[in-house]
Amino acid sequence: MTVLVYLLPVALFLGFAGLVAFLWALKSGQYDDMDGAGERILIEQEPTNKSEIK
Repeated sequence: MTVLVYLLPVALFLGFAGLVAFLWALKSGQYDDMDGAGERILIEQEPTNKSEIK
């Protein structure tokens, strides 16, 4: 039972830290373009150097 005295504040602190991290990511625009990164990986770009052309 005394373990709860230690685990409960640690769990509350980690939950609060996770919430703060999520809100920071939300405010900084991390979730603005959810589909863009997934689509950009499929777009083939033209090589810029002659050495990249094989």
